[in-house]
Amino acid sequence: MTAINPHDGSVMPGGPLVLLADDEPHITLVVARKLRAAGLSVITAEDGEEALELARQQTPALVVTDLQMPYMTGIDLARALKQDQATCEMPVIMLTARGYVLDPGELASTNIRFVMSKPFSAREILEKVSELLPDTPGDLRKSA
Repeated sequence: MTAINPHDGSVMPGGPLVLLADDEPHITLVVARKLRAAGLSVITAEDGEEALELARQQTPALVVTDLQMPYMTGIDLARALKQDQATCEMPVIMLTARGYVLDPGELASTNIRFVMSKPFSAREILEKVSELLPDTPGDLRKSA
């Protein structure tokens, strides 16, 4: 699949498409750079509503999302993805503030596979992505 960057319309060649949703630009920049360096295509969103729209348009292989975002939280995004037939199988990695614990009942209504507390390392994210996308080019863990 060819991914289109929604911000400038450019074609993004590469491996599987990952949607990264976070309202903190420095986190988005660092994580997207690491994922791209590992051979993945990456699209980004600044809030949950934008992420949901992009997920429906681009159908990424994986979503990495912050929990606390404007307009729609990461948990609401994950629930909406699970309820949509086109995105119901899409795995999600949730990023949270340190010490924030998600209720197991909340997780059961989503495709959240991993919850990672901030601060995290790029290596940790790449390890989780590699577990969820085993057919990615090369070993993502070596890219960190």
